[in-house]
Amino acid sequence: MNVLRTGANVPRILRSSQPRSLLRTHFRIQPAPSRAFHAGPSLWGIKSQILKDVQIIQWYVEEGAHIEEWKPLCQYQSDKAVDDITSRYAGVIKKLHFEADDTVPTGRALCDIEVEDGQYPDDHAAHEPAPEAESAPAVTTPEVEALSPVQAAETSPLDPQLPITEEPAQIPKSKHASLATPAVRGLLKTHNVDILEITGTGKEGRVLKEDVLKHIETRDTSPSQQALAHSTTTTTTMTTNSTVDTRQIESAVPLTPIQSAMFKTMTKSLTIPHLLYTDELKINDISTIRKRLLADSRDPKKLTFLPFVVKAVSLALTQYPILNARIDTTTDPNKPKLIMRERHNIGIAMDTPRGLIVPNIKDVANRSILDIAAEIARLSALGREGRLGPADLNGGTITVSNIGNIGGTYVAPVIVPSEVAILGVGRTRTVPVFDEKGEVTRGDMVNFSWSADHRVIDGATMARMGNRVRELIESPELMLLNLR
Repeated sequence: MNVLRTGANVPRILRSSQPRSLLRTHFRIQPAPSRAFHAGPSLWGIKSQILKDVQIIQWYVEEGAHIEEWKPLCQYQSDKAVDDITSRYAGVIKKLHFEADDTVPTGRALCDIEVEDGQYPDDHAAHEPAPEAESAPAVTTPEVEALSPVQAAETSPLDPQLPITEEPAQIPKSKHASLATPAVRGLLKTHNVDILEITGTGKEGRVLKEDVLKHIETRDTSPSQQALAHSTTTTTTMTTNSTVDTRQIESAVPLTPIQSAMFKTMTKSLTIPHLLYTDELKINDISTIRKRLLADSRDPKKLTFLPFVVKAVSLALTQYPILNARIDTTTDPNKPKLIMRERHNIGIAMDTPRGLIVPNIKDVANRSILDIAAEIARLSALGREGRLGPADLNGGTITVSNIGNIGGTYVAPVIVPSEVAILGVGRTRTVPVFDEKGEVTRGDMVNFSWSADHRVIDGATMARMGNRVRELIESPELMLLNLR
């Protein structure tokens, strides 16, 4: 049995046509019986497609079906990405090793595809030995094999693979072990303890008061006793006609792939010292522009407040590029460095049926506000369908989280580990405000909450960045002057 790694020995024409959505896979080759009624070569082989840890959403094929090269086999979900896995070979699906909703562990075979050996001659070059864990399990016979005395002593009768845990040897008790003073016997009766359960440490094995107290402490703190007491204790409330059971019912639910990714990311994020900076912005001018554009535009797409915010953040980053950087602590942990990034790939936090995801808009500095709005609409549609790919999710440099479209005035956003700043946008409120003449007018107000990595970003820099964004939002004509 051999393993052929993808990309190393596949013909160049196959590598050049490989779709971007195809995962890095392996193929395990096994001999298969020849087919007498096939017009081509008689040598066939079974190729097992193996991949990284993913969850199968749905299969596009079934066992016995024919698959063409680069046709989709199944839809998968890995961390926050949902995409299709395509077949590298043309052949017949012999076996699907997993069902929908199953998680494929790293290195396990996804499916077996029967192909002609002569069709892919390069696959037989430079093989690597496959690990024993990937070999096909041996077929067991129904006959029961007799165990030798050594095997019987080392094997559990409940599970042949698990060794029996030997019980600790019992210390032989003295004939005086049951003797105890009246005070000790009173203590035994109070705590309902059998004296024969205690190993005495007194003269000739007599049970002392210290032995009883130690036995009670061990019994009460034993995990098995605690679990038994917890499972059998019932708190009841007596009513006139019935007894109400108020026991708490709990069940374990595994994390979804998105929750697992968020758990890892946020755990790492909260090792970063956060600097929180908030401000209140008046967005009357942008509200007026949006209403005018929506009334005059023939484009049915909705122009929201978010594209203006994304563009304002990008324009401010040209003056404060440090907020677009990342910290490199892996090259030399003793000498961390700032990696400055020229492109503004601004992430947009989105609430989807599968959970929170953060795709990013690439190169915002060279996009117009309408381009940004169209990209947000595209990413939102893919997010709702669960079809955002790695290209949309990777490469972000700073994040904007518009929590206000759901609710909430203030938010303390958490920084993505590969970034140094994030902006949280609150809900827009209409409140009375004073104008320059001291008269009360209508004010469309929104709160901006910034979080920055306080290891490299100080409060003054964050305040200046926030002030620049506020200027661009409150006076959107300034954006026009800075557009390229």
